[in-house]
This record gives sequence, structure tokens and C-alpha cells, in this order.
Amino acid sequence: MENGDTLKFAGREFRSRLIVGTGKFPDHRTMQQAHEASGAEMITVAVRRVNLDRTQESLLDYIDTKRFALLPNTAGCYTADEAIKTAMLAREVGLSDMVKLEVIGDQRTLFPDTEELLKATKVLVKEGFVVLPYTNDDPVMAKKLEDAGAAVVMPLAAPIGSGLGIRNPHNIRIILEAARVPIIIDAGVGTASDASIAMELGCDGVLMNTAIACAKDPVAMAAAMRHAMIAGRLAYLAGRIQKKLYANASSPLEGMIG
Repeated sequence: MENGDTLKFAGREFRSRLIVGTGKFPDHRTMQQAHEASGAEMITVAVRRVNLDRTQESLLDYIDTKRFALLPNTAGCYTADEAIKTAMLAREVGLSDMVKLEVIGDQRTLFPDTEELLKATKVLVKEGFVVLPYTNDDPVMAKKLEDAGAAVVMPLAAPIGSGLGIRNPHNIRIILEAARVPIIIDAGVGTASDASIAMELGCDGVLMNTAIACAKDPVAMAAAMRHAMIAGRLAYLAGRIQKKLYANASSPLEGMIG
């Protein structure tokens, strides 16, 4: 943001609080244009879906790594061991020492297996990774992940790809109240107002993919998300008025000349 309000964690600093993905776009050109329109500075890529042999065409050929920080993710992993091996591979081939850690517990809902997630977080932190775990909106687990050394905690707003928006803002508020690390909403955002609501709650950022990639016009939606993030953050910093049951005149009668 222009006023110097930046996202900071693990010695890194980003002007944009929006993280965008690479899956489901109609083509690589549209993906590139959407990344540009989003204003994001960090792009997440699924390690298991990327051709890491750089002698052949790869999704990575369409991401300017001089402009965008890569955030490898362990999508498709169902155990801690799988996720740890995937993160190790990403670092070994030079993608990043950051990892968006996903350990899925159910194939239909794609909800996280938090027991395995916590186990993987502890191992990867000890191995020197900057861990950003995708978890449910449980304040207890969010705190456990933070205590395990997660640099960022990423609670879901709703199931991955559902577009339902933030289903439980009350839990997100509780997570935010207790957190000493950035809280970034991950999964479930459907449109710009969802992103704005997340930021108005006080979240430090939002990660999204489907909401942009599967929109009728992904590039326009990416631009909308960019502006929604800024508006929501500014509204949070400005401080909203209290909600009241009855009207409160904007031009009070007190002090008026009769």
C-alpha cells in the first residue's frame, strides 16, 4: 500500500497483501495478465503439478520470478510425510524456503488433517523452512501452529474453491485476537466483497486462486481483488462506526440557530 502499511513476516516485506495462485486459468497468457492486474507480489504454485525439469516447458516459464516471490505449496498431500518430502523437493530445486503447507484430510471437502499438519509444521520449522500452514478456522489449532513456529497461519474462509466467503467471522476474530503472527485467509473467497470483509476484520492478507481463475473475466476479477484488498485494509485502519439499533442523525439539531 502507498502509505507504507506492509505485510511482514520472517524478515520479508510485501507491499501487496494479496497472494494469488496459478491453477484453473484458461491459459498461461490469461494467468500472466491476471497476476499483473492483481498487484500481487507473491505467487503460490503446487509443487506436485509443476514440471521441475527446466529443460522442458513448465508453468514456471510463465512467472517472472524477478518480480514475484514464489510460494510453493504441498497441495495433494494427505500425510505429514508426503508434505515434508514435497517441501524438501521444492527447496532442493531452488523454488523457495517458504512453503504453503497443506495436508488434506478428506478428498471430498479438502478440509485439512490438522493432526498431520501440526506434525509437518514442527518438522519443517526445525529444517529451516518458513512455514505458512493452511488450516481450518479453529482458534485452538491456529494457536498450536503458531507455537510450533509457523511464520503465518492461514485459516480457511470456506472449503477450497467453494466461493462461499467467510462462513465464520467470529472464529476468525478470535484467531486474530490471540495471534502474534500474521493471519492470512486461505480458501473460500468468491468475489471482491469477500476479500474486503476479510481485511476489514483485521486479517493481514488473503490468498486466492479459484475466485480469480474461474471468473468470467479473470483479469478484471484480479483487478477487482486488488482494489478490494486496499479498500478493506484502509477501512480496518480507519475504524468503522459502531452498529446501532436506532437512527442517529448525521446533522444533529443541537447547536442549530432557531
